[in-house]
Amino acid sequence: MSQNSFWSAEQNITLRGVGIKVFWAFPTIVVKDEPDLIVLYMPAGVLGRNVTHKPTTKELFSLTELKIVDCAWQRTDVLMLIVPGEAFSTYIMWETGTKNLDCWYVNLQEPIKRTSIGFDTMDNMLDVVISSDMSEWEWKDDDEFAEAQKAGFYSSAKAREIWNEGEKAVRLITLERRSLYEEWEKWQANPNWEIPKLSPHWDEVNLDGLSLQNSA
Repeated sequence: MSQNSFWSAEQNITLRGVGIKVFWAFPTIVVKDEPDLIVLYMPAGVLGRNVTHKPTTKELFSLTELKIVDCAWQRTDVLMLIVPGEAFSTYIMWETGTKNLDCWYVNLQEPIKRTSIGFDTMDNMLDVVISSDMSEWEWKDDDEFAEAQKAGFYSSAKAREIWNEGEKAVRLITLERRSLYEEWEKWQANPNWEIPKLSPHWDEVNLDGLSLQNSA
């Protein structure tokens, strides 16, 4: 894919978490792909790949040992809002088959990169959950994240960067960009869309990823 290529609406693409190997991969449907905003839809029922469990502190230092297995996403329908260059994505999570908003889920991650099959990123362990009415929020997996920092998996500077990104995300979602997110909350999926399928190249680590900050 050329450096200036963008995905067309309704295309099926694969979103992956990639480090020394591919740790998770899920098929999604492109809703919007523009320089200032990427929107992907992952309906309940998709079949992807994921680790069998969250890595323990010890396993963080031997990640190649983690087993990757089939994983069916079932509990929610998810609309992912991603601003290129930012180290988080916002998931609007509805109860499966309804428009009942479960929560706003903030996935703290490395800025996504464009690949020949979709997009790559890598989770940063710590996440944020914001209530459906945006009145409350809480950290998720903060205990595990703190343990990983103590063990030396994250430097103090990197850990503080991730904590700050979480606080920034909450501020943007609930205050500064609130109208944008509330508008997307009204979005409806095309009922004729089929469940997207995982790319057969999902497990290939090097797919000529390009930083979206450079490709926009």
